[in-house]
Amino acid sequence: MARSLGLTAYRALARRAEVQQDAPETPRPTGELIWFHAGEPGSLLAVLDLAQRLGATRPGLSLLITHAKDDRPPPLPVQHDVHIFLEPAPTEHPASVAAYLDHWQPDACIWVWGALRPNLILETAARGCPLILIDADTKGFDARKYRWLPDLTRRILARFAQVLTRSEAGRKRLIQLGLGSDVVTVTPPLLAGGQTLPCVDSDLEELSDVIKGRPVWFAAQVLPSEVPTVLSAHEKAMRLSHRLLLILNPASQSHADTCARLATERNMNTLRWDAGEFPDDGTQVLISEDPADRGLFYRIAPVSFLGSTLVSGGGGCDPFDAASLGSAILYGPKVRHYLPSYSRLAAAGAARIVNDTDALGTAVSRLIAPDQAAAMAHAGWDVISQGAENTDKVIDLIQSELDAQVTMA
Repeated sequence: MARSLGLTAYRALARRAEVQQDAPETPRPTGELIWFHAGEPGSLLAVLDLAQRLGATRPGLSLLITHAKDDRPPPLPVQHDVHIFLEPAPTEHPASVAAYLDHWQPDACIWVWGALRPNLILETAARGCPLILIDADTKGFDARKYRWLPDLTRRILARFAQVLTRSEAGRKRLIQLGLGSDVVTVTPPLLAGGQTLPCVDSDLEELSDVIKGRPVWFAAQVLPSEVPTVLSAHEKAMRLSHRLLLILNPASQSHADTCARLATERNMNTLRWDAGEFPDDGTQVLISEDPADRGLFYRIAPVSFLGSTLVSGGGGCDPFDAASLGSAILYGPKVRHYLPSYSRLAAAGAARIVNDTDALGTAVSRLIAPDQAAAMAHAGWDVISQGAENTDKVIDLIQSELDAQVTMA
């Protein structure tokens, strides 16, 4: 390809403007490694979901997710069978790019949306690493700041073997920029869909039998400062439904004793699930401290309050965990890490915001009615299902690319 004056100018500018960084300290794992770059601000939840799904379908695969320096990443989910690394992308300084790629040596790169980084993309391609652009949008590659280097944009886009764009307008513009019509495909926007948390089938059967149709609600990942609000709401709801059972899961296992003490001080009949205790008809609060059991209780409870959302600093927890298992969702206003997910669920009628004890107690009382919770759960499932077909398409594309490399090796 002929020498690009735009590229020469860009690289000269990057050497002066960007800070040179050392190679990452985290060791590269052995085996295949796929690198995702989340170019669009706020897209990390969807990219993380896609990466988790891909990791679950390909044993031994590691996943590196990079993002813009100013994009705040959500907490990584605890999944022992999927290896995910989440960190800021390197600067565009040529030495930083080289050190980064020398360290990670990705087997394929999945670039999301746009915000194209010429040095990083071109150097990745030069090393023989396949590149796929997904969820492309004209704002990501045709913004004003890119128009002064149109030849550079064309050169970068030409390095992608496949491009999935979220609109027909995006497809037309990409073809105008030199991509073949056989390379560009229109797909729905990439959306997070959540993961289905597992549970022990025997525990589900035994607990369902013990509860015997009692109304139940689940308060998950509750911070210590939220416990009094949750317990007061439970007292309020029990005035209308005296057999109501609260399953309380603290945000940290170290806070389980505090939860038990506060419940006992209110003269609530309290048991500890992790001590092997099953609730009887008189149990009012069941405390479960092991995060691995959340999948069980989302299945048991038709209504869940998602904690770490009533006070600042918690950042919220992933609402798709509950929605994917058929639980109607209540949550507080502090959901910084997962705002797009809560917004989608609330707009669909699958989640309701509560701000205090009275609002939470009233909402629980209303939603333990089977028809109310079922309607919200159905709406939540519809949200979860959106984008699933696109996610499967992207995963199939990546799998095919990796299999082709294995065949050529």
